[in-house]
Amino acid sequence: MKIDACFQLGYITGTHGLSGEVHVLLDTDQPENYKDLESVFLLLKGEKVLVPFFIQSLQIKGDKAIAKFEEISSKDQARKLTGSALYLPLDHLPSLEGDDFYFHELMNWKVIDVQLGELGFIVSVYHQSSQILLVMDYQDHEVLIPYTEEIVRGIDREHQQVRVSLPDGLLEVYLGD
Repeated sequence: MKIDACFQLGYITGTHGLSGEVHVLLDTDQPENYKDLESVFLLLKGEKVLVPFFIQSLQIKGDKAIAKFEEISSKDQARKLTGSALYLPLDHLPSLEGDDFYFHELMNWKVIDVQLGELGFIVSVYHQSSQILLVMDYQDHEVLIPYTEEIVRGIDREHQQVRVSLPDGLLEVYLGD
């Protein structure tokens, strides 16, 4: 499974008990949608490929879970998984309605500024604990656009556009002129 055909569901934060269980932090608004998972893909530390892991048991409480994977039977084995990201294929995402969207859907969408017009394309999205950043390719420069109500003015799904009102001077910071 290729990583670009998947979305990150969460990551393993540590071990639980002595029999190979792990703590998982789920990065989703609806963790309960994933209570019946049979398997996930892990991006193990230092690796570049996703590895399938079959779930023996999964207990979800809020945005946290305790997972037990087949073939992982000791705390030492589980410890090696700590820090690994959990992925699922994109077809596991629940359908969204109305103006709701997933950030991965914005890839390659045009960025249109209310003053400057068409600027470039979204190439990725960074999720940080305190904010979300849209990464735009602008004149062969990477520009980070904070995803806030003041800056991102609208999403046009039909035309695959993100409408923004960039703060004065933001583009100049990245152009280095």
